[in-house]
Amino acid sequence: MTSDHYDAIVVGSGFGGSVTAYRLADAGKRVLVLERGRPYPPGSFTRSPYRARESFWDPERGLTGMYHYWSFRGIDSLVSAGLGGGSLIYANVFIRKDEKWFVKEDLDDGGYEYWPVTRAELDPHYDNVEKVIPLQRFPVEHEPYASTPKTIAFREAAEANGLEWYHPKLAVTFANEGRPPVPGEAIEEKIPNLHGRTRTTCTMTGECDVGCNAGAKNSLDYTYLTQAKHAGAEIRTLCDVRRFEPLEGGGYAVEYGDLGIDPTRPVQVRLTCDHLILSAGTLGTTELLLRNRGAFPRLSHKLGTRFSGNGDLLTLALNTSRVTDGVRTPRIIDSGYGPVITTTARMPGAEDGGTGRGFYLQDAGYPQHLAWVLHVISAPQQIWRWRKAGMYLVKNWLKGTPDTDVTAEIADLMLPGALSSGGLPLLGMGRDIPDGRLFLRNGRLDTNWRRKESDAYFERLRTTSRGFAEALGGRFADNPLWFLRRVITVHPLGGAPMGRNPHEGVVDPWGNVYGYPGLHVADGSVMPGPTGPNPSFTIAALADRFADQIIEPDRRAAEAAAS
Repeated sequence: MTSDHYDAIVVGSGFGGSVTAYRLADAGKRVLVLERGRPYPPGSFTRSPYRARESFWDPERGLTGMYHYWSFRGIDSLVSAGLGGGSLIYANVFIRKDEKWFVKEDLDDGGYEYWPVTRAELDPHYDNVEKVIPLQRFPVEHEPYASTPKTIAFREAAEANGLEWYHPKLAVTFANEGRPPVPGEAIEEKIPNLHGRTRTTCTMTGECDVGCNAGAKNSLDYTYLTQAKHAGAEIRTLCDVRRFEPLEGGGYAVEYGDLGIDPTRPVQVRLTCDHLILSAGTLGTTELLLRNRGAFPRLSHKLGTRFSGNGDLLTLALNTSRVTDGVRTPRIIDSGYGPVITTTARMPGAEDGGTGRGFYLQDAGYPQHLAWVLHVISAPQQIWRWRKAGMYLVKNWLKGTPDTDVTAEIADLMLPGALSSGGLPLLGMGRDIPDGRLFLRNGRLDTNWRRKESDAYFERLRTTSRGFAEALGGRFADNPLWFLRRVITVHPLGGAPMGRNPHEGVVDPWGNVYGYPGLHVADGSVMPGPTGPNPSFTIAALADRFADQIIEPDRRAAEAAAS
């Protein structure tokens, strides 16, 4: 045993890795977390065009930013590299997977997914996650939150389409405990966060998906990773794991490239451990297993299967309007004001009283600074407005007795454009068909997933989105990728799915890789199908469940024997 040997090495610090790291460290194990990306304390997320390139991930080109964009033939995917993984750029929504969506289809007779765990088995672990990550609902009973335009618009559209809506729990601090919500107030923490920086409550700037510079998001670096560090876990960043292998006599060797000095020429570091937990995300973990498959000949042939995008589809309601006293006027929605998501509506599927495959629809905001881009895109309207104001100012300057107070004319230049103020993005997600397979093609990760098999699901979602746009007096629009027969997902799932045996999955219902004791997977890749709602809560709950059997293997063995 050397100082380079750990009880457990966790690769990745997203929802699976952070939860596992904390649970194991809290149980007294010597834990090391290896994160390929950088830490992001409050105020470190770039906003300027000058530094925008630094936000992307490609170490071979010297880039170690958080956005990692994959473009496959039928689907694009955006994932995150950084301390806290996907929690740095997600929209904070915590919804438990619907009980009846833990489907158990016959995989030998045309079925696509079989969930070897149930909602009842996961509920205690959902509860455990809520004890660590502070969750609050959007406080619509208080101002200024009650008059948030996009929240009001989404609720009205849902009701007009006969759908129930609600405000889901969000990993956002709007208020300190026992006090009313107020934007920009210093957050009172029970233990200091690992960055050692002050955070403030939500400032309503719509920056959840581009990194919250206020620190209002209760992302994993402020929650599970901070708890893990206080429990004794070691956390290393800019550590890009590429190789690992089993050791004779048990345990695993892990090799990573240290990107800290020169990411284009990383220094190689080798460590060993008893337990290796792969939590590099759906794409990262599956790619690592595929690249290292030669060292693991007993891996299930199901590696790479059950891939899906969790039914993600972004649509738009544009140029919305309302009729007042018989006169139609532009409607102000201002989607850049507030957190990215405040409200959700649910469309049931065939399993729970509906038809087809169910889904969720949510109001998807965007950063306020993006509204300026949309303002400029509304060029014809704005140019005409600026032309009129410019002519007035020039004529005024040439007068012998000019109007010296031109404030109102300058302010008129800032009147809202229809594109920036009257549009509402709609984020849909749900039960698409998990029939994709991830594999290596010419040394690069690829997939054969195609939209065609899930077209009925997507058409049903688009029809509902169109109904929302019509209810708001607006125009329905697809995102541009749709016309190229492509979709983009921020929730890729599958690749190392759970199964009841190695003929059905890569890992068992406790996250253990079949055939390799001590090798575990805890992230979105273990999903045997789409979660339906935002997957982060379910990933975290599964990781909490998986940690139990690493800490108490005898209990898990007894439960397995009893079943």
